[in-house]
This record gives sequence, C-alpha cells and structure tokens, in this order.
Amino acid sequence: MKKLGLIGGIGPESTILYYKKLVYGLQEKVGHRFFPNLVIESLNVFDVLDFCEKNNHEGLVKYLMTGINNLIAADAEVIALTGNTPHIVFEQLQSQSKVPLISIVEITSQEAENRSYSKIGLLGTKFTMQEDFFKKPFFNKDIKVLVPSEKEQCLIAEKISNELEQGIVLEKTQKDFLDIVKRMQDEEGIEAIVLGCTELPLLFQNIMMPLPVLDTLDLHIKSLIDIVLKEGIH
Repeated sequence: MKKLGLIGGIGPESTILYYKKLVYGLQEKVGHRFFPNLVIESLNVFDVLDFCEKNNHEGLVKYLMTGINNLIAADAEVIALTGNTPHIVFEQLQSQSKVPLISIVEITSQEAENRSYSKIGLLGTKFTMQEDFFKKPFFNKDIKVLVPSEKEQCLIAEKISNELEQGIVLEKTQKDFLDIVKRMQDEEGIEAIVLGCTELPLLFQNIMMPLPVLDTLDLHIKSLIDIVLKEGIH
C-alpha cells in the first residue's frame, strides 16, 4: 500500500473531509481493524489565494513545493492537493515533484467524459472559474464548460472566502448558490454542475439538486483510495 501525503489547509474544512473520507473509505476496503498511515502538510489557503490574486505563480509553486517536499521527507509515495485552486500550477509542481501528484481536475474531467456530458457548469473560486487550468482538460474532451455571470462569480468567491473557508454555512448562501445553478440549467442548458471548490460540499449537503453533480472532492478521494491500494502507480 502506498503512503499518501496531503497538502491540506487549502482550506481546513475540506482537509477534515479528506481525512475522514480517506480513513474510513480505506478501512471499508481493507477491514474494520485497519486505519491507513498518511501524512498531512497544512498550509494557509489565504496565502494561496494571495499568490493567485497577484498572479505570482512562481511564488505559489515555491510555497506549495516546500509543503510537497516536506511530505516526501515524511516518506509520502503519492501526493494530492486538497483544493482545486492550487491546481493552477499543477504541471509545474508535478515536474518538480519526486513522487506522483494526483490531479483533481483530470479525475473530474474523466468522470464527465465517462458520463457523456457535453456541457457542464463550474462553480469555484474566481481563479478556478476565470482561468483556463480547470477548463482545459474538459475542452480536450470536447466538453463545454460554462461559468456563472460576473456578478454571480463575485458572490460565489466572496462566500467561499468569507464563509465556507471559515466553516460557516448559511441558509441564505445555500439559496443564492442553488438559484445560480438553476438559472444556468434553465438559461444555458448545462447538464451537470461541477463543485470546483472542495469547500462547496459543505454548502450543498442535504440539498436536493436540480441536476447531476460532479463533486471534485468525492471523485478525488475515490481515486486516491484506489491508487494507494495499488502496488504500483508509475
């Protein structure tokens, strides 16, 4: 079994979900007396967002690679980032890492292709919604990616940063986000919605969605469980 390393803290709430779902998901696969050996390097989501805001990708790579190298020093054999936004520099990180990194974006785009979607909606931080790094793997599979309006994007980004990253879930925010999803379905014909921020599952839990959901966190975790159970991943 491979030892898994997680770059956590990006943000803390999603890191908690990763830990619990990985630990108990692997226990379900292996046996009730088993819990996996894994390691977490907790970074600061607000530092990540600040690097992105300043378009300082070089600084972001350096910051994340420090964490990745710490995980490697702790004998991690495969590593995952617990946030979507840091994948803006995923290719640079993978090229510098001595161990494989597992992309949440590639896994999600593959699932969309497996489900034969041709047009999806994307929710996430403003960097995830506005930049091409998340959309590119979908485009390569002939899947169209639509994002909310500029006004809606501002609302989503503000709520992620000021509420969800702090573990705050408000009923009004749930309604606002659900209204955005419904509008995109009615007006733009999206077939599914991608929860492209790993804090978004906090907001959408226990809510009946009007269309299929691609939860990047859940898809990532399921793939990581399969990967760490394999003898080799190279």
